[in-house]
Amino acid sequence: MPRAAAPIPEGSPAGRLAGRRAVVTGAVHGIGRAIATTFATEGARVGLFDVDPEVKAVAADLDGVGAVADLADPDATAAAVGQLIAGLGGIDVLVNNAGIFEHKALLELTVDDWDRMLAVNSRSMLVTTQVAARAMIADDHGGAIVNLASMAAKQPDAEQAHYAASKAAVVALTQATALELGPNGIRANALCPGYVLTAMGAATRTAEMVAGWSARSPLGRCADADDVARVALFLASDDAAYLTGQAINVTGGMIMH
Repeated sequence: MPRAAAPIPEGSPAGRLAGRRAVVTGAVHGIGRAIATTFATEGARVGLFDVDPEVKAVAADLDGVGAVADLADPDATAAAVGQLIAGLGGIDVLVNNAGIFEHKALLELTVDDWDRMLAVNSRSMLVTTQVAARAMIADDHGGAIVNLASMAAKQPDAEQAHYAASKAAVVALTQATALELGPNGIRANALCPGYVLTAMGAATRTAEMVAGWSARSPLGRCADADDVARVALFLASDDAAYLTGQAINVTGGMIMH
């Protein structure tokens, strides 16, 4: 069952996004769902975007709005983000979370494999950023953009050439966005998660794999979706008012640069 936004306890630090309007892509499952729920709990009104039609039910559960589109289709993507911004009455925060992943050996990659990966993981963020930033600039109130990259952007594993390239492009796009939109009061940062135990990879991972990944972290564990959502909350909030153009590792110390 979809998890509704929790009430904000009296005297708690919750409410860091009170009054903000946030659009989150890939919001039905995993990290995106955790971010959307965390933002709603912290007072934001959320607009959720996903290729899964369940997004509208999830959005309703969080008292937000939902839109369905395939990020590989730039026109549909732009229309969906515009629809969400209209439904929210504006936008203060954009979280580009949605993406795809697959393992495939370098010498077996096709041009179609490459193009599909970059279309969904990188090109879509250009489209959503342009739509959201234009709305932020028109409202003249600044804003925050949080892009989900990956530790693969900094240190790829084998059989990840197209995935790693797509996430490295996210980091570069984030930095270019920070440079160009900073004068408009718009901050842009990227998150580079490591191994996150979400349902997306549950069918293929084993206990032995999780143990091996966990051993790479000084903290001795993999992340869960809430670990990433809490850092996204920080970047979206005024607590990060002087932070822009960064690619922040959420890897439990697996990568330290």
